[in-house]
Amino acid sequence: MMNISRSLALISLFILPLLSFSFSVDNPTDRRVLVLLDDLSLKSSHSIFFNNLKSRGFDLDFKLAEDSKLALQRYGQYLYDGLIIFAPSTERLGGSLDSKSIADFVDSGRDLILSADTSASDLIRGIATECGVDFDEDSSAMVIDHSSFSVSDVDGDHTLVAADDLVKSDVILGKTKIEAPVLFRGVAHSLNPNNNLVLKVLSASPSAYSANPSSKLSSPPQLTGSAISLVSVMQARNNARVVISGSLQLFSDRLFRSGVQKAGSPNKYEKSGNQQFVTELSKWVFHERGHLKAGSLVHHRVGETDEPAIYRIKDDLEFSVEIFEWSGKSWEPYVADDVQVQFYMMSPYVLKTLSTDKKGLFHTSFKVPDVYGVFQFKVEYEKLGYTTLSLSKQIPVRPYRHNEYERFIPTAYPYYGACFTTMAGFFVFSFVYLYHK
Repeated sequence: MMNISRSLALISLFILPLLSFSFSVDNPTDRRVLVLLDDLSLKSSHSIFFNNLKSRGFDLDFKLAEDSKLALQRYGQYLYDGLIIFAPSTERLGGSLDSKSIADFVDSGRDLILSADTSASDLIRGIATECGVDFDEDSSAMVIDHSSFSVSDVDGDHTLVAADDLVKSDVILGKTKIEAPVLFRGVAHSLNPNNNLVLKVLSASPSAYSANPSSKLSSPPQLTGSAISLVSVMQARNNARVVISGSLQLFSDRLFRSGVQKAGSPNKYEKSGNQQFVTELSKWVFHERGHLKAGSLVHHRVGETDEPAIYRIKDDLEFSVEIFEWSGKSWEPYVADDVQVQFYMMSPYVLKTLSTDKKGLFHTSFKVPDVYGVFQFKVEYEKLGYTTLSLSKQIPVRPYRHNEYERFIPTAYPYYGACFTTMAGFFVFSFVYLYHK
């Protein structure tokens, strides 16, 4: 028994550090990703996407969505830092996974890619709803566009949409413009108006609508035009990132390799924009781009280098903070002209835009306001596509001591003059009164 106990202790000694492996701020791409499939054939039909992730250093663990041994946690530690769900028809996840455990996974700061299609189950729809996205209630409905379809679908039902209404954000989709339209065949979804964290990345054209392509319309469709989102993203307040797609085919090798020509356009492309779109989007969702980190807030009086324990009103001070962005391989200086610092007590008394040396250092100087109390230096930075920075440091501010005031205050000269004038007048009055006959 003692030998068995000793062996278990040794095993736990080696296993627990592996189980404690989690998202690293210093190396955001060194992560394990769980891929849930409803059919293992997706590994080959979507191999370009998966191989691209592997080439970028991701460790993919493929599992069937109904595997009875599925688990995201063990001994209170998460086993994975990213989750890809390519199992739209799965009614129930295996093991300990359910919609709540996936919501907790995102709430812990980890990332999710969720893809659906016309076979989307209530489970998949529920997970999407938790992320601020609502799929069309009609399970037979697909996105149809009689104006912006691929010409290869000219004799079909126009469900192969050639979409080119992309979000204008270099941090989400990269600096290289996606020239070719993105091919999409799947279901429409809309954004929950009460969730201001979710954003459309690929939108349908104004002529699109969501309906059953095999039946005639008996009533106006609920989702039409640019209100239809084809692919959406969400960045939670804890910087967890989520991508939700209404098309599983969007990630497939077939659409990656397909040529595309949008109806009514003379431009013909040998390859669709799918691969570039999905690759750039996956870089964003897995924090290979738009991931910021900041050093500690540094402040001191002008002409000094040491950080004081307290400031006096009207002191001149200098403030700085370092901010870097992950480039996918290393930390690079972040360059922007919209980073601000607040000198805050109940409300900001000072709000200054920081200057940058373009080497990651943001700095400014200002005068402490003529108000004493407990203040905070606050940097709260929120920008589309970037992780949120929220830093603060507390510092008290005191008034002048009694011996720190000027001996004679220039603004008080009239009062000094009035005082001495009164004394002189009293002396003259007394002299005249006493010696006047």
